[in-house]
Amino acid sequence: MTISRKKLQNYLNELLQPWQMKDYCPNGLQIEGRDTIAKIVTGVTASQQLIDAALESNADALLVHHGYFWKSEPEIITGMKRKRLTSILNNDLNLFAYHLPLDVHAEFGNNAQLAKRLGIKVQRSLEPWNKQCVAMKGKLISPVSAIEFSHQIENALDRQVFFNEAGDHQIETIAWCTGGGQHYIDVAAEQGIDAFLSGEASEQTIHVSREMGIHFYAAGHHATERYGAKALGEHLAEKFDIEVEFIDIDNPI
Repeated sequence: MTISRKKLQNYLNELLQPWQMKDYCPNGLQIEGRDTIAKIVTGVTASQQLIDAALESNADALLVHHGYFWKSEPEIITGMKRKRLTSILNNDLNLFAYHLPLDVHAEFGNNAQLAKRLGIKVQRSLEPWNKQCVAMKGKLISPVSAIEFSHQIENALDRQVFFNEAGDHQIETIAWCTGGGQHYIDVAAEQGIDAFLSGEASEQTIHVSREMGIHFYAAGHHATERYGAKALGEHLAEKFDIEVEFIDIDNPI
């Protein structure tokens, strides 16, 4: 089966509603390719390695979380950017990218999918008064110690986790934000939440953890954001009866 580029574009926009979030990049169709799509490759970042893998698998479209044209990046097209764009344009490959909209989607989002893997019951946004908040608050099915939860994360994500144990209290409530959402630890600590999980850590993150008594876990930017694009692709395959393949380009960060 196939789907037109326009139909896929309209469906993804309606599903993820990118207009709801103020983002750092354009969301949706970033590079226009062929009109008819029979196969989609999904992945985390539109790196050259993922582009090459998509082309090798005869994909018509690439659907990722991290695309291009970030507000802070240079506007000139040279070097790495030129090579990536040349590969996409010369092969008539469509590039779809959804950043924050894919983080926050209630079913297919990175946060929702990570919670599902870790046995976290989603309760609400960490800042329900703030429509731009990406972080979530939830509750573990059963309270666990800080070290036990680190083992659970490592088993679920198949990677070593950095964590800071901030006391002897067990974890029942938890807040999290996939990727580079470590700054939300302040909000979580102020709400008295037991632990905070993100992809990355900053120097000040550990001080907040220690001084405010909140356990902290950094499980990797890439590792915490593998599951949104994968789940979204599986949904598209089922709904439109098209071929979708998730390709994970390993990244230790």
